[in-house]
Amino acid sequence: MMENNLLEIEEKIVEMLRLVYDPEIPVNIYDLGLVYDIDVDEQNNVKIKMTLTAPNCPAADFILEDVRMKVESIDGVRNVDVELTFEPEWDKDMMSEEAKLELGFL
Repeated sequence: MMENNLLEIEEKIVEMLRLVYDPEIPVNIYDLGLVYDIDVDEQNNVKIKMTLTAPNCPAADFILEDVRMKVESIDGVRNVDVELTFEPEWDKDMMSEEAKLELGFL
């Protein structure tokens, strides 16, 4: 039962992350491959490790805050910790097929 709940929350987190966009790119951060890790513990505290397309992204604060607010809005989620990393560095191979298609990389 516990396992199902965690999976359900992770699915909802992914749904929410698909609503977050870099203002300069018409593809959501999840399909861009910017989310490296989603971790939900037994208390429903969420840790998200993500990157940005560029270290000097002007929308960085906006995107991170958007991620935090959207994930916090999920029923049952307690705390959300969004960690920004540039290891490994993002590149376009991390994008989903849909994102590549939409941005003309395929």
